[in-house]
Amino acid sequence: MSAVKKQKTSKTQFEALAECTTIVADTGDINDIKRFQPTDATTNPSLILKAAKMPEYADLVKQAALYGKANGGAEMKDKLSLAIDNVCVAFGTEISKVIPGYVSTEVDARLSYDVEGSVRRAKRIIEMYESNGVPRSRVLIKLATTWEGVQAAKILKQDNIECNMTLLFSFAQAVACAESNVRLISPFVGRIRDWWMKSSGRSEIYEAEEDPGVLSVRTIYNYYKTHGYDTIVMGASFRSIGEVQALAGCDRLTIAPKWLDMLQTSTDPLPVCMSAETAASKCDVPKMSIDESKYRWMMCQDAMATEKLAEGIRNFAIDIVKLENILQELMA
Repeated sequence: MSAVKKQKTSKTQFEALAECTTIVADTGDINDIKRFQPTDATTNPSLILKAAKMPEYADLVKQAALYGKANGGAEMKDKLSLAIDNVCVAFGTEISKVIPGYVSTEVDARLSYDVEGSVRRAKRIIEMYESNGVPRSRVLIKLATTWEGVQAAKILKQDNIECNMTLLFSFAQAVACAESNVRLISPFVGRIRDWWMKSSGRSEIYEAEEDPGVLSVRTIYNYYKTHGYDTIVMGASFRSIGEVQALAGCDRLTIAPKWLDMLQTSTDPLPVCMSAETAASKCDVPKMSIDESKYRWMMCQDAMATEKLAEGIRNFAIDIVKLENILQELMA
């Protein structure tokens, strides 16, 4: 009886993590968000596509298709782009009703190298949110961390539109974002690990303390805190619960439901691995500035970041096309 009582009163790892890190749900499923009650939530084309196929969200998708058909002009491509933004905002609006913080919504990945196009679509997304009663202060526009994406974020910030820079794999990308004073970055932990395992022919999973993705996020976090940058670091794209645990103390972590479930069912101790107070003692990188030529040269030298950035953009674009196909069928 006493053992049961102790288990019930023990702190879960989810609760322990929430004390040192803002927990963000990495899903487009509103039911999962209600279940975990995170502070923020992030979406991307792949997550929206997955949610759009669920029967419970059929009306949201159908309404977006009809909106695009009625308001997108004469060209099908314009109808579809409007419908895509509308369905993403529709999911984001519903998500905003069940979380207190930010909801992140991604600009079409096919605009990742188009500054003007990204800015135009981002502003349209914000207008849609505001027409739904969601203020821009609660929305983060997700942009791929290309050089063009960073420039778009700088322009949007002038209109009080904050961004979440995604598909971030390198220190060069992180520095460019910090120098541009973007609101938040999402370094992709698991995808970094994937590349290093594949390129080295390694079959054994990395322990957390040697995981290249974990070490990359820690380096960026310590650099930001040591040199006084306000940009939020939010680890993303996890492949194991160990990666999540090894980043306890990071500003934010966006975590998929399967890892959130594991955190909620574990009462093992969860040490804080990162903090602003200890960052300077762990950072040996002097403050640097970065311009376009330096950014591109550093990315050229980083095969992992170059390959994973391009791959991520391609894969998000593929899922956008799949979502467009669903919307076009509904328009017909």
